[in-house]
Amino acid sequence: MDLKNLYKEIVNEHNLHPEHKHELEGANMELRGVNPTCGDDIVLKLKVEDDIIKEGAYTGVGCAISQASADMMLDLIIGKSPDEAKELCDKFMGMIKGDKLTDEELEELEEAASLQDIAHMPARVKCATLGWRTTKDLLDK
Repeated sequence: MDLKNLYKEIVNEHNLHPEHKHELEGANMELRGVNPTCGDDIVLKLKVEDDIIKEGAYTGVGCAISQASADMMLDLIIGKSPDEAKELCDKFMGMIKGDKLTDEELEELEEAASLQDIAHMPARVKCATLGWRTTKDLLDK
């Protein structure tokens, strides 16, 4: 399977069957993220205890890329410390902006690395980074 089909398959899977798109009872951190240019609008909720992101979820609406990317991001940061999560957010946003990541850095991003070609689609960059930016803003508070 070529990379383009793999990308489409991963985005479709996370968009149609998101594991983390639901309400989160007991969340102790919450932030709304909006992409006014296309109407993507999410509310991200995290449950952080003992310096570990124990649970995370999002609700809202948006295009397939914004929804799938937020779901992949939560897959990646649950179980990590806030500092580790912010580092992953920085790597992802750098990748989307066209920074060249090492193979090790791409491996750290797991499925989210499949979105690297969005760097060549300027109209989609804000969609792909919405959940990641919202997470970083939330954890920086």
